[in-house]
Amino acid sequence: MSALRAKCPDCRTLTAVAIGPDYQCHSCGREFAAGLLRVPRAWGEGGDAMADAAGMALPWPEAATVAEDTLAPQVEATARELPQRPLVLGGCCCAHVGAVRELARRHGRIGVVWLDAHGDLNTPESSPSGNTWGMPLRMLIDDGDVRAEDVILLGARSLDPPEEAFVAEAGIRRELGRLPEQVYVALDGDVIEPGELEVFMPERGGIHLDALEALLASIPRPAGAGFTGLRASPRNEQALARLGHALGL
Repeated sequence: MSALRAKCPDCRTLTAVAIGPDYQCHSCGREFAAGLLRVPRAWGEGGDAMADAAGMALPWPEAATVAEDTLAPQVEATARELPQRPLVLGGCCCAHVGAVRELARRHGRIGVVWLDAHGDLNTPESSPSGNTWGMPLRMLIDDGDVRAEDVILLGARSLDPPEEAFVAEAGIRRELGRLPEQVYVALDGDVIEPGELEVFMPERGGIHLDALEALLASIPRPAGAGFTGLRASPRNEQALARLGHALGL
């Protein structure tokens, strides 16, 4: 499959074709506001459950699956396969890196709304665990793909001290506010209150699902979005459909 041709989630044929940022199935006539890109690999210890979640059935046409053996080729393949308006399904939050990088290249500047119980702002030197999935937002900032002032970190409540220091020093905002015209929304399932979704790393004190849906609906339709940090389940499939539609996708 390619970013131009995709499998329709309704009739399951390969006739969903990209028309600008949207898709239309030439077989059943259904139209969609985004193309689904699966990026299953999780870059850390014990992440198989997150990788399995990238196979969940969601109601968007399936443009491609990226399954590289190391992170750098994954980022490159994600950029290469990225639909014009992508909905990324990970894996861990490293799935967002190639998407944000490519959207920044296309648009010149990209804002990021990062919804996560964790900061994902560690470096290899500061990380207590060494898991790469705790570093993708920092990668994007340090590599110049996104400016720190164009990042809004929401729902974070389990940050390591070096991450807290970096948030303060870099000027990363913790409340939704003004952003560049083009925005990517990165949503880790653990931003939600435990028990409302089946997630990989639940943390108490999260956003309730209804409130999260309303928050996403307040963001103008993004240039792209992604869901990560989940476990495969029918309940999650239903919830992600709600959240994606709240974003206008």
